[in-house]
Amino acid sequence: MPLFRALDEQAEAKARPRRRDLRNSKGAGSCWRTHGDDPVHSLTRLCLLSLADNMKDLWVKDYADNYLDRYSFRYIMGPFNLLPGELVEELTWLLSTRKQLSRAALHLLLVPHLRALSLERCPGLVTPALGAQIAARCQGLRSLDLSGAQQLPPKVLCETISSLPVVRSLSLAGVPCDRSVIQTVARCCRFLQRLDVSRCHLLSPAALLPLGAVAFTPSSSSSISSSSVSSTWSPLPLSSLLALDIGFGEQEEDSTMAAAYLLLSLPFLESVALEGVGPACHLIDQRQFSQGDEFTNREGVSRLHDVWRERMLRQGTESWMKTKEGGSADDGEESEEVRSSFLEECGCESAENVIEDDLPSCLKTQTEEGKHGLSQSGLILQLRDVKGVTCESLGSLGNLCPSLTSLSMNLDKHEDIGGRSQGSLLTTNLQTWSGQLQSLSFIYSGQMVDLLPALQVSGCSLISLTLEGVKTSPHSPLLQLIRVCPRLRDLLISAEPPVTPQHQTNDNQQDDQDLPKLPYLRSLKLCFSYEHNQMKPFMSWMSLKQVIKCVLIGSPLLEKLSLISLPCPVNCVLQDTIQRANTDASHCSDSTALPPLPLGRIEHIDLLRTDVQMSTVKSMMQLSKRLKYVDVSYCWRISQREWLDCRRFRQVEVVWV
Repeated sequence: MPLFRALDEQAEAKARPRRRDLRNSKGAGSCWRTHGDDPVHSLTRLCLLSLADNMKDLWVKDYADNYLDRYSFRYIMGPFNLLPGELVEELTWLLSTRKQLSRAALHLLLVPHLRALSLERCPGLVTPALGAQIAARCQGLRSLDLSGAQQLPPKVLCETISSLPVVRSLSLAGVPCDRSVIQTVARCCRFLQRLDVSRCHLLSPAALLPLGAVAFTPSSSSSISSSSVSSTWSPLPLSSLLALDIGFGEQEEDSTMAAAYLLLSLPFLESVALEGVGPACHLIDQRQFSQGDEFTNREGVSRLHDVWRERMLRQGTESWMKTKEGGSADDGEESEEVRSSFLEECGCESAENVIEDDLPSCLKTQTEEGKHGLSQSGLILQLRDVKGVTCESLGSLGNLCPSLTSLSMNLDKHEDIGGRSQGSLLTTNLQTWSGQLQSLSFIYSGQMVDLLPALQVSGCSLISLTLEGVKTSPHSPLLQLIRVCPRLRDLLISAEPPVTPQHQTNDNQQDDQDLPKLPYLRSLKLCFSYEHNQMKPFMSWMSLKQVIKCVLIGSPLLEKLSLISLPCPVNCVLQDTIQRANTDASHCSDSTALPPLPLGRIEHIDLLRTDVQMSTVKSMMQLSKRLKYVDVSYCWRISQREWLDCRRFRQVEVVWV
């Protein structure tokens, strides 16, 4: 295998044609669907599957036997250099998802024209040596995911990242990342749009400040080195910043101040997950910037009031430009001309005089004519997705972020705010985004019924709903929840089972026609906690059977189903659903357009710790030709013999322990 230092022009030209990214659409465009829903792979996908199956015995074996630990190649001239970068990306993805990606295979696939590399599924392969190879071979990467790579020290991370000047998306979740890595990102990755540093425990909230264009103030310059004073740069064009579970042991005030600084200094943020983001929104909304003076002086950065003033000037300039010419202010010299014109019309000589205590009249008039009202700070953030807020800061979030479409909240069941119950305040504040919220997530340790009023306000537009840690009882309003959220595509409920048993009643015999349906549902997960010494869950919620049957029959587009440790019989519900599907199919046997059947499109099933039987699993395999994975671990009515026999059933992977 000869070496080379640059792609020849012919090979580079072959690598340029673009096509649809198949990895992010579950193979969309890579296979056809026949009338019977049998997947027919495209020729391209079949070729890649063949490559994946033969790599170990051909190219990987030759490279591992003759070159892997004997030489250190800058580049490797091999068959994959002639493949377009998109095909190399998809091949890498196929190998990683099938757990066939090895160190030797990865060496062969690190080609110079690679544009996206995700090693999230195989973090054990990511070593300092591999980091050096990525830096040398793949300097044109637009997307890099190293999540969970614990073997990369900060120094190696810095060296790798500094060699990726055009990267747009970078995931370092769970990596030993520290302040030096963030400084390298801010200095070298000037086109970065998405950054994930969640679970980086070596990273303090204040270490994120360089992302927002640190500008050191003269008054604090004496406390930092002269080299740091000169190290200033413009803010990154970040649209997504995820940094939850960082800075263990740091003061809570630091999280709030750092979040406020980043919200003010990163103008393009649309998705954010930061510690202290809720209190930071309250601080900005109420213009309590003096609370951050101690923090900014200690870190040697501009005061929050100054950062807010600069942000307001930018907002006012853009608003003024749109009003005057129907356009927007551009960067560079034209932007400076627009800025000067705006200052002149405001009657101000410099930016420092634009916003001190009140907004200028021209900006105030323009912003107050908008659909939503102004917060006390006059600032409108472009955030659409926010994670980690509490009910207390929801009002300020509504004032600052009128365009929000996704919200994740942590609720305290005992918390009362300002003399009002938390449920009442939650319902009132969610009306700010009524009709526009598409994703809503609650972490709540109270009763599920407490959340129903809030869902009645926002449920009509919800596409995704997650409830974690909620308590249930035999009277929990699951049917009402389904009724108020008719457009759901994803429903995840992780709950505590009822503590009191339910006696059988005739309420379960409600006509199927009267039950609510979720016709767009694609993913359903109902997961209940259990004690480890229990062989099976305590059957205490018998009416839950009717709810599950309602969802399964009323959701013909369902692709992923997870029913884990349910406190009710499941096998009978699945049998009824299969019987209903077979009946509908027989009634439509002469029809050329067969409608979607219950469980007819299912691809992934988790039935851990339930009473399901293997005969029911086989019936589901016969019903859905798309089914690829079934997990029946700890299902006490399935024997090892039945499992071994079922493993040979078609192409379905069946897991049982």
